[in-house]
Amino acid sequence: MPTTPVPAGTAATPAAPPRRRNPWAQTFLSPVPIAFAIGIAATALVGAVLAALGTPVLATWQAALTGGLSLMFLIAASGRLNPKLRAGLVAMVPPAIPRPGLVVAATGVLEAAGAIGLLVPATHHAAAICLALLLVAVFPANVHAARLGDRLGGLHSPLLPRTIEQVVFVAACVAVAIG
Repeated sequence: MPTTPVPAGTAATPAAPPRRRNPWAQTFLSPVPIAFAIGIAATALVGAVLAALGTPVLATWQAALTGGLSLMFLIAASGRLNPKLRAGLVAMVPPAIPRPGLVVAATGVLEAAGAIGLLVPATHHAAAICLALLLVAVFPANVHAARLGDRLGGLHSPLLPRTIEQVVFVAACVAVAIG
């Protein structure tokens, strides 16, 4: 006698438990650090091509790091405006900070302005310093998010990987500022 297929998740077939992502992969394989790496690689590649053509304008590690930071902050800023991500980012803001929606929007504007400022020679160093300070200023939201854990719906990272990520980004901003 033929059997009828039973849809997954019904009583006949127990639902599989949700897969948990590796916390390191969750942090370092997210759009922001990937944008940072792609920006560095793309700027270095363009710099190498231009240097081969006799114009070494982007052929320095500072230029590559600046390209990575600029792309990273533009991607991060765009997340502040995406309605699907915005609610989770607002939830990351510690409760002691008033008007979290405004704070998320303001950080997005500051990230975008800083990303553009990195590309303008007259504001390059100041933008890098300001972005480093912004990263330090928003770090309490990362701590709050790590404490909330899964209640943020996957928009959090465990504190240790997120702290390492933030230290790398701050160090990159400082290197660009003094480079």
